[in-house]
Amino acid sequence: MLNFAEHKEALLQNMANNSVAIISSASLQVRNRDAEFPFRQDSDFFYLTGFTEDNAVLVLIKKADKNEIVLFCQPKVKEMEIWTGFRLGPDAAVEVLGVTEAHPIDDLHQRLPEYMADCGQVYAHWGNNKEWDNKIIHAIEKVKLKVRTGITAPTAMLAIEPLLHEQRLIKSQAEISLMAKAAQISAQAHIKAMKMVKPGMFEYMLEGEIRHHCAMQGARFDAYSSIVGSGDNACILHYTANDQEIKDGDLILIDAGCEINHYASDITRTFPANGRFSEEQKALYQVVLDAQLAAIEQVRPGNHFNHPHEAAVQVITQGLVDLGLLTGKVGELIESEAYKSFYMHKTGHWIGLDVHDVGAYKKDGQWRELEPGIVLTVEPGIYVAVDETSVDEKWRGIGIRIEDDVLVTDMGHQVLSKDVPKSIEDIQTLMA
Repeated sequence: MLNFAEHKEALLQNMANNSVAIISSASLQVRNRDAEFPFRQDSDFFYLTGFTEDNAVLVLIKKADKNEIVLFCQPKVKEMEIWTGFRLGPDAAVEVLGVTEAHPIDDLHQRLPEYMADCGQVYAHWGNNKEWDNKIIHAIEKVKLKVRTGITAPTAMLAIEPLLHEQRLIKSQAEISLMAKAAQISAQAHIKAMKMVKPGMFEYMLEGEIRHHCAMQGARFDAYSSIVGSGDNACILHYTANDQEIKDGDLILIDAGCEINHYASDITRTFPANGRFSEEQKALYQVVLDAQLAAIEQVRPGNHFNHPHEAAVQVITQGLVDLGLLTGKVGELIESEAYKSFYMHKTGHWIGLDVHDVGAYKKDGQWRELEPGIVLTVEPGIYVAVDETSVDEKWRGIGIRIEDDVLVTDMGHQVLSKDVPKSIEDIQTLMA
């Protein structure tokens, strides 16, 4: 079970003395006219509270004599609950969420200056929302009006991200368990897509099968917009139209994952629509698979974030030379970044509450070392655009990416999404 109290306590410990942190919830977003998108809580706010209502604010106050945790949320109003559903309300929030006190959200403008009094620093997500920034600044100005009474006003506005996002980067066992479950559900969804595909289907049908399976296993929401790219579409890195007919001979690249209790999975597999790789597809696919396996081997404590990428680039560049898509010495091609014509993105990213999760990739200008509890993706690829005239026509229009979620452990790594087949033989056997 996620320990939200522990998350809040850790943040308070890292805050400066006599400081206040202010974190707001996500807001409802209009889809069209008076219809809204399904609500998804802000990841930082959820990490600290587990509270999934909109229009709420968390305030943490750290002073020498005591720490306070205050929640502002929507009041319980029977007439509104008839329309929009249950609200926890301030009275229940103290016991349910473990905060020191709770108040109606409309009291924020009055009470916020009180909590800022005699605090030197204000932590917040500065620069993300100008309207919200102005509300905090207005509260600081109200504190300044009382300086003649002996009250001191904040003098520093600090970004909360360096504290909170570094904290979020290292996952607890409870967080890892949720991510493992999300990866397992998504893995089975990818397998179902491989089994059901047939030329003549449309890409969105595979997307629908993945979403259906995840929902039936308790994962209602996608972690991100699914990519289902067949044929030439597989060469578009963030293709999400998913509306084209799948043709015989196409490769299909599916990048899709669900989230469980807000924690994400992120898996990519590439497979042939008709169940059999062509010789060209097989050759490029094996290069990508070899690159991914080499990169995963670099995921271990003490190695830095870029080690997996360096390993993948080495294998991919060598493979492209061996197949004739690049010419020259491998070392020189890597130095000149010639491989970027076919492999233009990084080999991975952090993953957690956000599919592209938070936490700095560099510290003091150097790639950060991997630590136990970090989860990252490993996702090399090769994309030969349909109009890439520098290569033989037989390679054009082939797009391949293989992606897994990998946990850094004390001794090395654990692949959370290992259940999805990815060798050529295993894929063809499954699809047969």
